[in-house]
Amino acid sequence: MAVARVRLVGGDGALVSAKGLLKSFGEFQAVKGIDVEVQPGESFGFLGPNGAGKSSTMRMIACVSPRSGGELSVLGLDPNIDGPKIRARLGVVPQEDNLDVELTVRQNLQVYGRYFGLGRAHVKAKAAELLEFAQLTDRADAEVDSLSGGMKRRLTIARALVNDPELLLLDEPTTGLDPQARHLLWDRLFRLKQAGVTLIVTTHYMDEAEQLCDRLVVMDSGRIAALGSPAELIARYCTREVLELRFPPGEQAAAEPKVADLAERTEVLPDRLLLYAHDGEAALAAAHNRGVRPLSGLVRRSSLEDVFLRLTGRTLVD
Repeated sequence: MAVARVRLVGGDGALVSAKGLLKSFGEFQAVKGIDVEVQPGESFGFLGPNGAGKSSTMRMIACVSPRSGGELSVLGLDPNIDGPKIRARLGVVPQEDNLDVELTVRQNLQVYGRYFGLGRAHVKAKAAELLEFAQLTDRADAEVDSLSGGMKRRLTIARALVNDPELLLLDEPTTGLDPQARHLLWDRLFRLKQAGVTLIVTTHYMDEAEQLCDRLVVMDSGRIAALGSPAELIARYCTREVLELRFPPGEQAAAEPKVADLAERTEVLPDRLLLYAHDGEAALAAAHNRGVRPLSGLVRRSSLEDVFLRLTGRTLVD
């Protein structure tokens, strides 16, 4: 399937602007000439499976990995020339927590703040503010190893905010967290966006992208496949509803020819058929009239997962 090359439209005030951005590791091209602009105050997402090029793009924006080609501007500066200046104005949340386990929760914030040359009094006050933001005040003097995974993640985000960054980069922020911890983290990030912090998020979770992102790109194999808000992408690439017909293993492929004309498009998955139709209930009734007897039939609204199936032919967790 041909993949569209997309230029994200934005004004001269874009915090991040890339044109033809490339990243290679030897003969392997991880990022294949993407064009990106991120505007102040928005929450922008890179959505895609593992290996799509999301993290490689983030590392170039974070000025920890040089670009192999193309143009890149971050906060109006060139990362190849002004890397230290840019990093001083960024907050970075890596995929893996890299907290100092020999320090307490509070000390992790205070010591990190000193790396930016902030005064002791300022760092002390900022640490107290961030502990409250991350809901960790009651654990301020606890050892990091005693924290849950969700608490460690909130502490990592709090630490990334110690220098009051203009741009916060979050690489797979909720991977490995349980649903309750994920929703609490989403709430903290939403509060940051309300406060005017610009967010760039990579994720392979569709629900996370829908919750957090004003706009996003779908990446696949180092290229941009689509751009827009979650609602725009769903409207552009999907029908209003999807009918899910679940079958015993191996029976879904045989049923597909019997119902294909009932939908604008069908997808055959290992345990089900997806029928993309504007009226899912009507499609379900018609399937039953034709003698199709699935284990279950579910009509739902289209989602970003459906967009990804349309663009790449596989699920995000492949």
